[in-house]
Amino acid sequence: MSSGGTAGNPDHSILRKASLKVALRISAACAVMVLGLLAATALFLMNQLAHPEVPGSAAAGTAYAYLDSKDVLEAMVIAGVAGILLAGIVGWLSARSAIRPLGDALARQRRFVQDASHELRTPLTILDTRIQLAQRNTVPGSRQGQDLARIREDAATLTGIVNELLLAATAQAPDSSAPPADLADAAASVAGSLQLVADQREVRLDFVADARPLARIEKNALRRAVLALADNALAHTPTGGHVSITTSIEHSRAVISVSDTGTGITGVDQARIFDRFVRTASADGSQGQRSFGIGLALVREIAVAAGGTVAVAATGAEGTVMKLTLPLARSGNP
Repeated sequence: MSSGGTAGNPDHSILRKASLKVALRISAACAVMVLGLLAATALFLMNQLAHPEVPGSAAAGTAYAYLDSKDVLEAMVIAGVAGILLAGIVGWLSARSAIRPLGDALARQRRFVQDASHELRTPLTILDTRIQLAQRNTVPGSRQGQDLARIREDAATLTGIVNELLLAATAQAPDSSAPPADLADAAASVAGSLQLVADQREVRLDFVADARPLARIEKNALRRAVLALADNALAHTPTGGHVSITTSIEHSRAVISVSDTGTGITGVDQARIFDRFVRTASADGSQGQRSFGIGLALVREIAVAAGGTVAVAATGAEGTVMKLTLPLARSGNP
């Protein structure tokens, strides 16, 4: 997948064609305006030359010359105003015509997301039910029971994502009255979900709660953000390395820090790693091996929507630390 994300994109082609159409129509309108102005002026002057008025005196000749200049000026002003109005009308009609395909594309996109989200709800409900039935046949507190509990938690996260997609597709605002999310709970949940992945990669994954801050953010969105940060850290930590997820309070802000012992971020501006599909560049200028996909871009979107930030706190040969900072919410807040 290319880092630019535009090559071969049908939407990009539609936009180019729409902009070209608008440019051509407005250019045609301006050309008509200019030609109309020149034609009107030429016809007026030809009419005056074909039907000259012979002045009776020097004073009359002066008056005739004055009236002729005034008439020409009035004709040019009228033609200019008419041309401007014509260009405006053509531009408005062209813009409406050009954006109509974009409106249709957005409508189709919304319908697809609505249909897909609605259809996914049923199998997810069935999956959750089957997990519950399996839990009944396991010993409480057993390894199998714990694994099923984590699977059910992951299924609940997926259900939450589907519900958010449905809300976004129907242009409904998320519930702002939701209770504050516990950052430590979210971080602990992510650490538990990724523990098996970390074990397979022989990477040590730890969770440390220096504090248990609350933040005004939707629980599923917070978990997705932390999961993306931790997954990115695991993906770029070599065998025998260490990834740590820490919750804390810094300067009256709720903070989740994800640190790793990878090789650090090089060959790209640190701020750009939160762009979609950005890749690091090697020393010779070719594309490097490290790609950040869309995970970190989604983290930034979630953080900004909640009034927070995400940034690279430190990076180097000993590893990288990323911090997700959110507005601190008090437990007594409504």
